[in-house]
Amino acid sequence: MVDTNVIVAEGIVKTYDDSGVPVHAVRGIDYTLTKGEFTAIIGPSGSGKTTFLNVLAGLDTPTEGKVWLSGKLISEMSGRELSDFRRDHIGFVFQAYNLFPVLTVEENVEYIMLLQGIPPAERHKRVMNSLEKVGIAEYATRLPLQLSGGQQQRVAVARAVVSRPSLVIADEPTANLDSKTSGALLDMMRKLNEETGMTFLFSTHDEIVIQRAKKIVVLRDGKLDGNTSPEKFE
Repeated sequence: MVDTNVIVAEGIVKTYDDSGVPVHAVRGIDYTLTKGEFTAIIGPSGSGKTTFLNVLAGLDTPTEGKVWLSGKLISEMSGRELSDFRRDHIGFVFQAYNLFPVLTVEENVEYIMLLQGIPPAERHKRVMNSLEKVGIAEYATRLPLQLSGGQQQRVAVARAVVSRPSLVIADEPTANLDSKTSGALLDMMRKLNEETGMTFLFSTHDEIVIQRAKKIVVLRDGKLDGNTSPEKFE
């Protein structure tokens, strides 16, 4: 039987120590994300959504509980093993773009594949294909600061998908964009999801993201408050 689960999380708890005072950011969450989903995690400020996303991505270690990504237990990995596994299985899109300012668009997008040891000709082919999919192939030789915010975020999306990861995680990807640019970016990402079957998971409070998501996961006070459809929020 084929496993369709990209992420399985069991009993996730994350507690921080704030000058001796425990802060319970995530309070015992069980969650499963299946292949091909286009899902938004939403909730008020302080609900724990970014912390939960970071735990699922292996960027933070849970205080309690376990996380499997593509069938591998990542919550107990550390160091180089975890770093390499994230590199090969997760594409990241951040609200601040996180592009290398001294590298061209093409060099930014190919960077992960460079670390993976993919040959130059294959890297170039994949980069140009990804840039074409996000509509900015003509800017391959430009530096990030020569692009608009929306164009830079498209570069970030191209970089996230170019190595064909199991999962693309986007933390508030539209936070620094105007509504028109945000809508175009999300439409493009949803098209990628539908054409390739790639799985997308967002953390957001943006209505534009919520309206385009296929599934909504609501967090309140560090706990799941039910999965629902976007129509409920229209």
